[in-house]
Amino acid sequence: MLREVYSGRVGTHEVCDASPYLKSAAKFHGEPTEDHCPVCRRENLTHVHYIYGDELKQAAGQARRKAELPVLAMTFREFQVYVVEVCRGCGWNHLVEQYLLGRDGIEQSTGTADAVGANAPAGSTGAGRTPTRARTRLRPGSGE
Repeated sequence: MLREVYSGRVGTHEVCDASPYLKSAAKFHGEPTEDHCPVCRRENLTHVHYIYGDELKQAAGQARRKAELPVLAMTFREFQVYVVEVCRGCGWNHLVEQYLLGRDGIEQSTGTADAVGANAPAGSTGAGRTPTRARTRLRPGSGE
């Protein structure tokens, strides 16, 4: 998509379309990055972490600070995290990463308090597995 913007085939108004809710989430729950916006090149990007999962009930779809995720991962069996990069200046936004978190990814016998992601399908128990993260990194222009 960025190639289209840089070539002039797509206007910035078509890609700088962050909703007011997303901009607010970036302001109050976002994590600042050192990366500059690829569109306006004036502002640093902010990462917003959204959580989704059946067990979350009303909390599903909420933006959370990254520091809150380990506590949630110890509380819930499994949930999906979507990381969206947002430019608070021009409104550029793009899904950059998604991964699973939850206590299903922790070995039952270790008793560890570390919250890690689970590399397992929904509904699996996670018993006997080594803690791992299932991550998908998505970059602008990668075709994803």
